[in-house]
Amino acid sequence: IVSGDRMASQPMQTEATGGIDESLYSRQLYVLGHDAMRRMAECNLLLVGCKGLGVEIAKNLALAGIKSLTLHDPSPIAIEDLSSQFYFTEGDVGKNRAEVSLAMLRDLNQYVNCSVTNTELSNDVLKKFQVVILADAPLKTCLHIDDFCHTNNICFLSAQSRGVFGNIFVDFGEAFVVHDTNGEQPLSAMISAVSQENPGLVTTLDETRHGLETGDHVTFTEIQGMTELNGCEPTPITVTGPYTFTIKDTTGFSAYKSGGYVKQVKMKATVTYKTLRESLVDPEYTISDFAKIDRQPQLLLGFQAVDAFLDQHGALPMPGNQDHAKQVLAIARDINSKSQNMVDDIDEALIKQMASNARGDLSPMAAVLGGIAAQEVLKACSGKFMPLKQWFMFDCTEVLPDEELPPSEYELKGTRYDGQIAVFGRNMHERISGLKYFLVGAGAIGCEMLKNWAMMGVGCGNGGCVHITDMDTIEKSNLNRQFLFRSTDIQKLKATTAAEAVARMNPAINIKVYSTRVGPDTEELFDDDFFEGLDGVCNALDNVQARLYMDQRCIYYQKPLLESGTLGTKGNVQVVVPNVTESYGSSRDPPEKSIPICTLKNFPNAIEHTIQWARDEFEGVFKQGMEDVTSYLTIPDYVATLKKQPGTAVTTLENLRDNLVSKKPSTFNDCVVWARLKFEELFNNNIKQLLFNFPVDMKTSHGEPFWSGAKRAPNPLSFNASDPMHTGFVKAAARLRAFNYNITVPDVITDESIAKEATQIKVEDFKPKEGVKIAANERDAENQGEGGDDNDDVELSQLLPAVEKVGNVTLVPAEFEKDDDLHIQYVTFCSNLRATNYGIPTSDEHNTKRIAGKIIPAIATTTSLVTGLVCLEMIKLVQGKKLDQHKNGFVNLALPLFAFSDPIEAPKRKYLDKEWTLWSFIDIRNRRMTLREFLDMFKTEYKLTVTMVSCGVSIIYSSFSKPKPEMLNTKMVDLVTKVNEVPIGDEQKYLVFEVCTEDENKNEVEVPSVRFSVKV
Repeated sequence: IVSGDRMASQPMQTEATGGIDESLYSRQLYVLGHDAMRRMAECNLLLVGCKGLGVEIAKNLALAGIKSLTLHDPSPIAIEDLSSQFYFTEGDVGKNRAEVSLAMLRDLNQYVNCSVTNTELSNDVLKKFQVVILADAPLKTCLHIDDFCHTNNICFLSAQSRGVFGNIFVDFGEAFVVHDTNGEQPLSAMISAVSQENPGLVTTLDETRHGLETGDHVTFTEIQGMTELNGCEPTPITVTGPYTFTIKDTTGFSAYKSGGYVKQVKMKATVTYKTLRESLVDPEYTISDFAKIDRQPQLLLGFQAVDAFLDQHGALPMPGNQDHAKQVLAIARDINSKSQNMVDDIDEALIKQMASNARGDLSPMAAVLGGIAAQEVLKACSGKFMPLKQWFMFDCTEVLPDEELPPSEYELKGTRYDGQIAVFGRNMHERISGLKYFLVGAGAIGCEMLKNWAMMGVGCGNGGCVHITDMDTIEKSNLNRQFLFRSTDIQKLKATTAAEAVARMNPAINIKVYSTRVGPDTEELFDDDFFEGLDGVCNALDNVQARLYMDQRCIYYQKPLLESGTLGTKGNVQVVVPNVTESYGSSRDPPEKSIPICTLKNFPNAIEHTIQWARDEFEGVFKQGMEDVTSYLTIPDYVATLKKQPGTAVTTLENLRDNLVSKKPSTFNDCVVWARLKFEELFNNNIKQLLFNFPVDMKTSHGEPFWSGAKRAPNPLSFNASDPMHTGFVKAAARLRAFNYNITVPDVITDESIAKEATQIKVEDFKPKEGVKIAANERDAENQGEGGDDNDDVELSQLLPAVEKVGNVTLVPAEFEKDDDLHIQYVTFCSNLRATNYGIPTSDEHNTKRIAGKIIPAIATTTSLVTGLVCLEMIKLVQGKKLDQHKNGFVNLALPLFAFSDPIEAPKRKYLDKEWTLWSFIDIRNRRMTLREFLDMFKTEYKLTVTMVSCGVSIIYSSFSKPKPEMLNTKMVDLVTKVNEVPIGDEQKYLVFEVCTEDENKNEVEVPSVRFSVKV
């Protein structure tokens, strides 16, 4: 067994508190989990080969947090290594590759022990490691080392990058244990019925699909009647529909009555691997591109032939050298015949391409292969996710020049870019170095992108420039995947720090830094001249709104857009080509499903419901409540304004009265009293009132139990001073209350002191009230929201003290921050107490933080892979490749799955006989044009009647309002200025008008936007 089960036991180096440093690894923990990371922290790795591919793997592994990483590569640094090795400088040429790499890798993660061995890789040396990785090593070396590793139960991985061709081979032994095959959260669903038959049919509530697949294993809890299923051993299922599946024989079980949950159980899997020698004869492939599924054996043959050429000549084939290409082809034929025809017909053109590319060393290819290979190593260490089986072949021949270049183009002159010139030629390299690109974002994707661009020489030539903007500052959690940053950079601006780091990697890069967001409010900075001077835009953003804005900017200025994103082990890449493809905004993910209000307020049935409720409680009490006080004290006629909001007015004013008078604290002890009473209100009184309105034995109008299906009957909680969850809530709530009121908190607050104080607080017995309305379903909740409070007849002003009598009050609202321990502690205690009310399994702080903070899981391996794919698309854009040569991509390293497709062509529309797409504009270059002339132009040229014209958010013209003659004779420029009441900026070149039109038959006709020049 090779996974974490057999790793040597040694505690992980972490903070003094012990365990895993969650402040550093927080985003990665949501990908891998604590158990997998603990297994990783017991793993010692050996990496052989420290060129571009090797250091990419090493960087990703160091960031991930394995126990130790030993480097081996005594070869001297050559100038061409700098094509992809981002830790080498020209001053390092001639030095030991491993030792120079070590100095930089050590800074990435204080918890990883990095070292170098320059000794021969004997069996005694190899035995010290649980995983051995070979990067760009000859096949002969790989065969020798894998033979030993396989025999001695050591995980082995090799990877090669040769121009636009690459391969990865995995051998994790004869019985590798996978603890979690896909990394997805176990599914659960509420049950509505279970039949007594063979096989038993399970039906779930039809609120949501169960999401299970045939072969999954499940167990059951809380079933009434057929209790034999509760806590049963994991049983396999067969899916029969979106809400049904069958299980084992249930004929001998008791009859099902009601309730219950089905829960998916993750099952371990054992995988068997062949040796490298065996896999050359009988290979298994993980497909990288299903459009090239037949190419896998051709690529394996080509890699063997190139390695054989290297073994014979002591050097790789030269780029563009036809003699060398012919020799490699002859070797391939010989290998194929000796292997009993690995392929039926050798693809001669492909083999020659591989020969010509052999000396190529591309940073994007190192990023792609390094990201995948590093994730495979982490699988070997942790047993988390399904590994490759066993060969992975990758090529992107679409990026190669469409026409054969003369040998002079490939002439290598001893520069840092020789590895790139060997693939694309000198002319293409110069075009890349002269690019002017806008990188929006300097987070994880932004850092990796800048590194790749620096190695490629983007912005390093005549006229070239990289513009980068990011308004965020560096936080500790960023250091786990944003590898350009160090702990000494925390609180510095991301964009500035990233730019300084890549300038050290390649001093020739011309980079201009901004620290502002992109949006309508910064269009004076990122104006017409700025965008018109760009060759393209690359998004490295983490929110949809900014992505959509940049998408619209690129459409407007006719610029290509490179879009990408990651979610844990999942990643996607989209290339947007002007006048060719659809845009980013052409298709969107469906909106996130919201939790019904009545479910949140009264009928939760899952921990997600109680966490969101606790998050809302935090917002209402510690933020909105304080802001309401400030508004009351500073805004005249605040009460009159509230009267226009009858659904919330009384509650708001009662809270104001409490916060200003009756429950206003002056000491920390007052905050403790308030927190103890808040516990009583939330987890005892409110629950009693709910059960008073809806008793446990209540029946619906149809005679069914009210508390059934998705509704779980709650139980009130009595405060228990010995329960850490109870005292923890009081302590966290009291500290937050003290923060709101600027009250000093004692340096030491123990659970014992809180418990002692809380037990001395007098709590009045609660008696449920008659006439209190509680929504039983979503329709009731909506009706109550539209109606008034129960106390609409109360004179609102009587609930408040006069402003002049309040005195000097300065309250500090608490903005929820997912990385603030106190905030997460409160939400966790609050959520878990409510979960206890309803019999829902509780959640730890880590999981609560993920849900409440809407944290996006992230890991460096996926980011590395995605940015490499983006850079390959960038090179295609420079060459003006055709649509079918570009590739949109989706990957999931956990499965692993790689899917590529042609970008979708921009849909074509027509008005009259004119065809147009989302990229089209009606251009008008006549700043003196009047509204009348504008309307006449549509009538004359397009036979269309304009019914409405808008500019931004303002309507400039509407046929329904029958404009006066003087308006019709007004210039369009002056009309916009008058209606918007804002002058047109001096740097602004265009106005954009949206026009509604109709034809002669009064049918609406959609037309492109109008781009109106204000300078000509």
